[in-house]
Amino acid sequence: MLETAGAVAVITGGGGGIGEIVAKLWVKNGGKVVLADIVPEKLRRVEKELKELGGEVAVITCDLTKEESSHALALLAVEKFGAINLVVPCAGIFRDGLMLSIDRDTGKVTDRMSLEQFQSVLDINLAGVFLTVRECAEQMINLGCKGLICLISSTSALGTAGQINYSSTKAAMSVIPRVITAEFFRRNVAQRIRCLAVAPGYIATPMVKGMDQKVIDRIVEQVPIKRLIEPEEVASLILELYRNEACSGEVFNIDGGLRLSSRG
Repeated sequence: MLETAGAVAVITGGGGGIGEIVAKLWVKNGGKVVLADIVPEKLRRVEKELKELGGEVAVITCDLTKEESSHALALLAVEKFGAINLVVPCAGIFRDGLMLSIDRDTGKVTDRMSLEQFQSVLDINLAGVFLTVRECAEQMINLGCKGLICLISSTSALGTAGQINYSSTKAAMSVIPRVITAEFFRRNVAQRIRCLAVAPGYIATPMVKGMDQKVIDRIVEQVPIKRLIEPEEVASLILELYRNEACSGEVFNIDGGLRLSSRG
């Protein structure tokens, strides 16, 4: 079992959401954090709160779709703390929309998803994660670090109407751990650096909780445990997966038994 005390976590999208909650739980368990986000105001707020918790923190504002930014993030962790033990790329966006909007009355196409709308999600959710993982994993290997790369997938990876861009990126997050584990296994690295993914269902983020109550009720109807998943529950799972070295190469669902509108 790995210990969190003194270990170094690199977390992107740390200005809010799951990234913020993972960072706070990590420092509460004695870990050190390198936090990245594209919005400096959000990053400064979380940095202040982490330091109030007694955490050792380094922050960097950057666009993780750029190679130089991802490289700078990994170097900051090494220069500040001398190691990387946990990598959690939480930075991501969604820009939902139908690939083709079809008029109910005429049966004709009235609109379509633009290439920019599709590509922007792939750039951040897929290419950005690739760059973060590549840069951090290189430092972990060269420095002889031991730890975990934990990707964030989603139940949307199974395919959700109106999310052809977002679902595609989350499906990728469910297969990348197998690829990385296989590559590291071939080079005798997989026993030191594991890779896996967590796949949350409907999370009780401020955005979701701010939705119309009728919409929330319809969502909860699909969840056997009859409630949304708390961000703290996702963070707790990530820390347990870090500690438990038997977990590698797989996707771990945390969705309250969600069956995508099916009652079995």
